[in-house]
Amino acid sequence: MNKPKIYIDGKEGTTGLQIYDRLSKRQDLELLLIDEEKRKDVAERKKCINEADLVFLCLPDAAACEAVELLENEKTKIIDASTAHRTADGWVYGFSELSEGHKRAVQEARFLANPGCHATGVIASTYPLVQLGILPTNYPLSVFSLTGYSGGGKKMIAQYEAAEKPNELYAPRIYGLNLKHKHLPEIQKVCGLTQPPVFCPVVDDYYKGMATTIMLQNDALAKKMTAEEIWESLAAYYEGRSLVTVAPFGGEAAMTAANKMAGKDSLQLIVCGHEKQTIVTALFDNLGKGASGAAVQNMNFMLGFEETEGLQL
Repeated sequence: MNKPKIYIDGKEGTTGLQIYDRLSKRQDLELLLIDEEKRKDVAERKKCINEADLVFLCLPDAAACEAVELLENEKTKIIDASTAHRTADGWVYGFSELSEGHKRAVQEARFLANPGCHATGVIASTYPLVQLGILPTNYPLSVFSLTGYSGGGKKMIAQYEAAEKPNELYAPRIYGLNLKHKHLPEIQKVCGLTQPPVFCPVVDDYYKGMATTIMLQNDALAKKMTAEEIWESLAAYYEGRSLVTVAPFGGEAAMTAANKMAGKDSLQLIVCGHEKQTIVTALFDNLGKGASGAAVQNMNFMLGFEETEGLQL
């Protein structure tokens, strides 16, 4: 059997490099590579896109849309890591753990949008609670999401890793202050929320890892539940999943670190609280389950490989 041919359009970016790192170690794939001096040559890229069995688009939104236009056949599968197609008709949203239906859709997809990093954390907590009838679709959801600086790409990485940097880069920085973060449309659509969450993203002076927390007033839920009962519901929902797990109730310690899952392609939910209030925190690597690891997981499903092949568990 011929090995599937894979092309990474935008291999030089942070996400592309991480995907390449995972795939280059595998013997069951053939990677299509472009000479460095031709990596922006449209004709050469078009050739690779149409020769490949599957293409990863690790590009800015506009460039990702342009790359799709280069496709001239009926077989090549596309995984877009940009924001461009996450709410677009005809594109499958690549979060297989949400349900058996989501998993089948990923397996059968030709055009797949890889989830955003912050969105992954919010959706992992919120989608099951909506589906279980616990969280009303009109709940005024608030989210706090802490990420390492690698999620900002090469320019931000260089700023944080410079020999000399301004004092503000040594402290957590709140951003997206217009409350219109680019991940909100996919969160709202996938979870079926009637209004976007109040979303507070924060970047801090560490390389990678995320802690995305939703905050709930239990009396305002559709089902009156304690934090421990919410934990029981989430633990049952994700039972048997390979890459999403739920920690024992209350977490493992009095504190948890946002970089706990750095270097892994899996995600862990921690549920804490009491009778009146609950927080659910998704811990994962913004370059792993939040980007490149999820993309490889989706590729595995789309090409018929084992889900966790080549992933860092």
